[in-house]
Amino acid sequence: MKEYEFTCSACGQQIDVNETMRDAIKSNGCPVCATAVDESEFSE
Repeated sequence: MKEYEFTCSACGQQIDVNETMRDAIKSNGCPVCATAVDESEFSE
C-alpha cells in the first residue's frame, strides 16, 4: 500500500499514513487538532 507523509498546516503535526488513513484525514480533519485538510498537506 502506498505511503504518504501528512503535515498539518495548522498545528504542524507530521505523520506517515497509508491511503486509507489519508482518506480518513481528508474527510475528518487533522487527527490532532481537527482542522480541515486538503490534498496539499500530503506528500509521497
